[in-house]
Amino acid sequence: MSDTYAPTREPVHEQTVDGFGTVRVLPLDAHADAGTVHAWVSEERASFWGMNGLTKDQVAETYAHLATLDTHHAYLVLKDDEPAALLQTYEPAADRVGECYPVRPGDIGVHLLLAPAGRTGARPGWSAALLSAVTSYVLLGLDRGRIVVDPDVRNERAVARFLRQGFTPGPVVVLPEIDLPDVYLPEKHARLAFLDREVAFPA
Repeated sequence: MSDTYAPTREPVHEQTVDGFGTVRVLPLDAHADAGTVHAWVSEERASFWGMNGLTKDQVAETYAHLATLDTHHAYLVLKDDEPAALLQTYEPAADRVGECYPVRPGDIGVHLLLAPAGRTGARPGWSAALLSAVTSYVLLGLDRGRIVVDPDVRNERAVARFLRQGFTPGPVVVLPEIDLPDVYLPEKHARLAFLDREVAFPA
């Protein structure tokens, strides 16, 4: 394991997925992880993430600001000690998505950006296995009743990925523009989708 990820950070979740590997969820270090995250969000495939064009320092500043919030959290997800995804969780009632649907107690919002495939190319079953571990952490580890996701409606691959994972499609909504001194988010047309804990982990 790289010194960037250990031993200074203990995982908040660790899970071995049969046939896939060991998944660890680490609190994101805004500065130590800035290079990895900047490389991912700068790719054309990550345009829907909304950080194309930012410098490495701007990415670090964005996540340093996020770390000051009690309602939003960021994590680096590792597969067998290699960076595999960027995970963000948030309280829907404290986010603009809360203006677009009736928030239930126990809801938690999730944003997930997968690492690029790299030299190995296509990875059949890779995203499903990783998302399964993330779902386990969010619903069971954080003791939540339902996940809500809000991918850009044009991001058909992300929408399809969540539906394959058992999410129920919700409405297409317009997330309002946010223009504050510390954060700017343009208006976003999103497809909501939901995953209940009882569906993901039936008794």
